Amino acid sequence: MLLEAKCTVKYDFSSAWCIVLPFGSLGCDSVKSVVRKIIMLSRFPILSTPRGPSPRWCLLILLVFFAGFLSASGFAQGHEDEIIANLAGGRVIVHAARDVIVFAAIDQPVERNSVPPRVMNLDSMHVGVLFGASEWRIPADPKPIRMDRDFQRVGANERRTDAAPGEAEPDLDAIGITLLEKLRPLVAQLHHKLDFVPDDPIFKLVIIGYGSNNYGPEVWVAEYRIEQQQIATRGEYWQTRILRPRFTQLYPPEKHAPRTLVEVRYPADLKGPTLAELIQGNDPRVVRLASGEPRFTKVLENLHGGQAQKASPVDSIDFMRGLLPLVANNAPFVMGTMAEQHGFEWIIPPAEPVEKVEEDKKRPPEAPSLRRKPKP
Repeated sequence: MLLEAKCTVKYDFSSAWCIVLPFGSLGCDSVKSVVRKIIMLSRFPILSTPRGPSPRWCLLILLVFFAGFLSASGFAQGHEDEIIANLAGGRVIVHAARDVIVFAAIDQPVERNSVPPRVMNLDSMHVGVLFGASEWRIPADPKPIRMDRDFQRVGANERRTDAAPGEAEPDLDAIGITLLEKLRPLVAQLHHKLDFVPDDPIFKLVIIGYGSNNYGPEVWVAEYRIEQQQIATRGEYWQTRILRPRFTQLYPPEKHAPRTLVEVRYPADLKGPTLAELIQGNDPRVVRLASGEPRFTKVLENLHGGQAQKASPVDSIDFMRGLLPLVANNAPFVMGTMAEQHGFEWIIPPAEPVEKVEEDKKRPPEAPSLRRKPKP
């Protein structure tokens, strides 16, 4: 039952407002203030009688407050749970010797929460070394999302007869697209403005292995770049999109070019000479190692002469194993080999095991090759 109330207000120049508080039932009627503006036209008392509040307005006000609460909660939760990318930085060094590829990855952190460069099986003929955003974390989930886990490559059924700049052989392109699809939903969750150079990749994959049809050793780099667009000025809300990978073949070199070590860095502006530069410059550490072992001297001669492909496989492995601790400057590193007949093997394994993937049997043997023809 509602109780009516009246408020009699005498005009006073010191006040131009009257707040009428009806004595009513509990709920909206008990808390709603009715504000009456008094027009100062006469000295006569003005009688103000409040109207009963409309239930429809009460419901509308409650809905507005509730929607605002949900919006604020969702915005705060979204910022708390925004995904974080942990970057892997460092160097990968590749030595394509006779009948074996020797490679090593050196960890050089680029930030406080950096992860090491990780090695993963791509197929039976290739391994990949991962740099950049290779691990993703959501604060609410303690388990990270790793790019080297649960890798299932899609088949490469398309056939091409020529390649545009930045494209790769169909089987390698399929590897790149598989990782692209895995990265796409992760990158899409980045909604704050990122400080990055547009041409710098957020993720880099170094592909090491052997091409089909007796192509021989090959080294490729797939670089994944992003672009951002601001879609809401309030709250600085950005849309982030990852682009199709751009491929670059690093080995084998062009005709008549020397065959020596291949080195890839992330970020590209890491300071310090490459291992090939140390060897060509007769660095005392390299010379000291080679002078103590005659078979290392022969490997060093092959590297100096641009004929790394003629170096003994066993001697090349031992030479790299002895040289890496001298040039890594106490940084952790891993080392492995890839052979055309025996596949991938660890020489110095990481603390974390690498996952293997099954060989892709859908690729037809007569599929055309876009790889650069090796020159003897």
